[in-house]
Amino acid sequence: MSAATTAEDPATGSSLDRFIDALTERGQHPLLQQFQAQQSQRHTYGQIGEQVLALARGVQRRVEPGEAVALLGSEGPAWIIAALAILRSGAVVMPLDVQLGDDTLAHVLEDSGVRWIFTTTRQRERLTRQAPQAHLVMLDEEDEEARVSWRSLMQKDGSLPANDSAAPAALFYTSGTTGPPKGVPLSHANLAFQLDTLARTDITHPGDRVLLPLPLHHVYPFVIGMLGPLSLGLTLVIPYALTGPQLMRAIRDGHATVIIAVPRLYRSLFDGITARVAQRGRMARALFQGLLHLSLVARKRWGVYLGRVLFRPLHAQMGGQLRVLASGGSALDPSLAWQLEALGWQVAVGYGLTETAPLLTVDPPGQLRPGTVGKAVPGVELRIDPQAAPEGSKDGEGEILARGPNIFAGYRNQPDKTRAVLSDDGWFRSGDLGWLDADGYLHVSGRVSTLIVTEGGENIQPDELEARYAEHPAIKELGILQRNNQLAALIVPSAGGGDNMRARIRDAVGHIAAELPSYQRLAEFALSAKPLPRTRLGKIQRHSLEQRYEQAQAEGDQALQREPLALEEMSAEDRNLLEHPAVRRSWEWLAQRYPKRGLTPDSHLQLELGVDSLEWLNLTLELGQRTGVELSDEAIGRIETVRDLWQELIDARGGAATLADPIEHPERVLDEKKRRWLQPRHGVVRASASTLYGLNRLLMRGLFRLRVYGREQLPEQGPMILACNHASYLDPFAVGAALPTARLHTLYWGGWTGVAFSNPLTLMGSRIVQIIPIDPEQGVRSSLALAAAVLERDQGLIWFPEGGRSPSGELQDFRRGIGMLLQRFSVPVVPVYIRGSEKALPLGRRLPRLTSIKVHFDAALDPKQLAQQGEGEDEAARIVAALHRHMARGLAESGRG
Repeated sequence: MSAATTAEDPATGSSLDRFIDALTERGQHPLLQQFQAQQSQRHTYGQIGEQVLALARGVQRRVEPGEAVALLGSEGPAWIIAALAILRSGAVVMPLDVQLGDDTLAHVLEDSGVRWIFTTTRQRERLTRQAPQAHLVMLDEEDEEARVSWRSLMQKDGSLPANDSAAPAALFYTSGTTGPPKGVPLSHANLAFQLDTLARTDITHPGDRVLLPLPLHHVYPFVIGMLGPLSLGLTLVIPYALTGPQLMRAIRDGHATVIIAVPRLYRSLFDGITARVAQRGRMARALFQGLLHLSLVARKRWGVYLGRVLFRPLHAQMGGQLRVLASGGSALDPSLAWQLEALGWQVAVGYGLTETAPLLTVDPPGQLRPGTVGKAVPGVELRIDPQAAPEGSKDGEGEILARGPNIFAGYRNQPDKTRAVLSDDGWFRSGDLGWLDADGYLHVSGRVSTLIVTEGGENIQPDELEARYAEHPAIKELGILQRNNQLAALIVPSAGGGDNMRARIRDAVGHIAAELPSYQRLAEFALSAKPLPRTRLGKIQRHSLEQRYEQAQAEGDQALQREPLALEEMSAEDRNLLEHPAVRRSWEWLAQRYPKRGLTPDSHLQLELGVDSLEWLNLTLELGQRTGVELSDEAIGRIETVRDLWQELIDARGGAATLADPIEHPERVLDEKKRRWLQPRHGVVRASASTLYGLNRLLMRGLFRLRVYGREQLPEQGPMILACNHASYLDPFAVGAALPTARLHTLYWGGWTGVAFSNPLTLMGSRIVQIIPIDPEQGVRSSLALAAAVLERDQGLIWFPEGGRSPSGELQDFRRGIGMLLQRFSVPVVPVYIRGSEKALPLGRRLPRLTSIKVHFDAALDPKQLAQQGEGEDEAARIVAALHRHMARGLAESGRG
C-alpha cells in the first residue's frame, strides 16, 4: 500500500477512504503492540481493518454526514478502531482530552453539538451529567451483545459511501494555552496532504516500529503519530504508562525504531541516562562526558555518527534498534538535540499548529540544524510579516504566515476569529514570531500573544526565560507573567516545603538573575506546591497563570502546604496505575506520611519528600508486609518520582508475605554474590593484606607524619564498631595505619561503592583488605545486611556514619544506619577522630599536601547508655543523637589538643 496522496478522485472518494479500506490487505502484519502491566497485546492489520469497516458501517447508519462524534477515553485498540471508523463513515472524529475540566468539557460538547460519544465506563457518570441527551458508547465493554458496547454497533455487511475530500474529517479543540479552546475542523484533504508529506520526509522507513507515548487527542500525535505510520503500513507501539521504566520497556521489548514525542520526553530520557551514569561514580561520569564530547565533535565537524559505537551498551539496553527521535509540539532545545545526536540517534524536528494539520516545516533525520525547525514542506509557502513584530525585534523577524493544502478553513462557530487569522487569499497568521534564514530554514522565536514587552521596550519570550530560571536545582518549574509592568513568576520549588523555602528560592532567583540582563530579572514571585497548569503536551496555560499567582500570593506560605492530589485530578494513565493493589497501597502510605506536601505522581521522592536511604528501607519493608512486593536495590536505584515507584511495584514480582528485615535477618537478604564479601581470607589473600597494611603504615607515617593517640583504649577482642569522622579520602588510610595489624585482620570496612568498587583494581583491593560494599542511596538494604552479618559473625566494623566527606571538616549529621546496628547488636562503639586529613586532601583537590595527620581513639561507649542520653523518636535515633553529640565534642577537644 502506498502512502495517502493529495490527488482526489470523486469516484473513489478521498485518499483517507482508500487508506482505511486497504488496511485489511496487510493481513497478519502487526498494526499495534500495546503494553500492559505484565504483558503486551498484538493486533494485526487484518483484525483491526475488519473491525474498523464494520464499525464504520454501524456509525454511518446512525450519524449524519459531517456530524461530530466525540472520543473521550484512554487510548488503545478500541479507541483507534473507533477513530478510524468515524473517519471512514463520513462523520467527523472529535478526540477529547480526558483531563478537560468540567467547564471546558461542557463548552466543547455544546459548541460541537455532539450526539454520540465513544467513551469508557470511568467517564460515564461525568458525561451523563454534562451531556444527558448524548448516546454513550463504551470502548471498554467488549461484549458484542452489550447495549452500549462499541461492538454492538458493528455491521458486517454493507457498503460505505465515498467521502468528499473537502468534507470535514476531524475536529480538534485547541489546548487552551491562552483562553477557552476553539474548534478547528480539518478536512479529508488537509489530513491526506499531511500523510503524503510524512511519506516524503524520510522520518520512517518500511518495517519501522513507531513508539507513540503521547495522548492522541492532540493533532500532532493523532495525525503524525497514528494516521501517518498506519498509512505507511508501520507498527505502532504504545507503552503501558509514561514512566521511565515503562518507556524503556516499550522501546526494548517493542523493538521500537522511531519515537514520535515531545521535547519534555526527550529531556527526561537524556536526564535519566546521565543520572544512571552518575550513580556509577566519578570515573564513569568522566568517561561518559569524554565520549559524549568526542561523539559530538565528530557529528558536528564531519557528520559522523560515533554514538552507536561509543555507547553500544546503552543502545543494547534499549533493544539496539532505535534510530530516529522525532520531536514536535513545542521547541526542542538545540543543546539537547545535539546531545541526543551525539548518543547515536538521529533527531527530526517539525513545526506546525492545529490549524495547519499540523506540519508546516520539517528538519528531517540526518540534516539537523539545531535552533531551526527546518524548511517548509513541499506544497507549503511561508512568509514573514515584519509589521506584526513588536518594536525592538531583530531585522527580518515578524509573524509567521503560511499557505498550503493543509490550512484549515476556519474556526467552528467563530467567524470573527477566523477573519483575524485567515486572509481572503488563503494566508494563515500563525501567531508565532520568527524569521527565515538565507537557506530557507525557519527560526521560531515565540508567540505574539505571550510576548512580554517591558517599559524600556525590551522583548521577552517567557518560555525561554522560564527555562533559564528553572535550571537552578531549587526550582522545579516556573511560569513568568507581567504584573504592574514588572516581571513576576509563579514558582513550584523542587522541595515540597520547609521553614527556609522562601529564602532558598530567593537565593536561587538571585543567583540566576546575576547572570541575566537587568530587564530579565524578576521583581517578585509567589510559591506554590501545586504544579503549573499545562496542556497535555507540556505547554503552560498562560491564561490561568494570573489567577494562580494571585491565589498563591494571597495564601503565602500556606500555598506550600497542600493535600495530596485528588484522584479525579490525575491523568487517565495515573489512575490506571492506581488500580494495581501495591500501587494503591504505596500512594495511601505516602499520602498518610506526607499529608501537606502537595503529593502528586510527579513528586520527587528525595528532593521534595525527603525520602532518604533509611526511609526507603521503611517504605520497602512496609510495602512488603502489606503487599508481598519486594523492591530490589536495583529497582530503588531507578526510582526518582512517585510514578517511578508505582511502575517498579508493578514490574516487581510478589515475594513472601513479610519482607526480611536486613538487620534482624541479614542472611535472608543477601544473595550469593553479596555473601562472597564476607568469606574468610586465607593464604595468599591474607598475606597480601598484611603486606598492604604494612606498606600503608610506612607511607602514612613517612609522608604525613601520622601520630596516633589513645590506641590502648581499643577493646582487645570481640566485635565492635569504630565510628570515624570523614573529611578526606585519606581518612581510611590514616585509620588503617593507626591500627595494629592483628586487629585489622578482625575488622571489616564500610566502603562506598562509588569509590571502593568502581573498577577491577579497587574491587580486588577491597576484597583483600575486607571492604564491604556500602551504597547509602540505592543499596541500603544490602548494605545494612552486610554490616549486620559482620557483627553477627563476631567481627568488627570500621564505619563512617556521616555517609560522605564533610566539605568544611566539621562533623555532619549521622545517617540512621549506625543507630539501627547498635540498637540490634549493642556492641562497643569507639569514636575515632581524624584531624589534618581535611587539609592534606580536601574535597576537590587531586594531589595531597604533605601535612601532618592525627588519629585519636576515644574510650568505647555503651549503646545502651547512649540510648538513655540521646533524644529521638525511637532507640536508634537516640543512639545516633548521643553519639553525634559525643563525637562533636571529642573532635573539637582533639583539635585543641
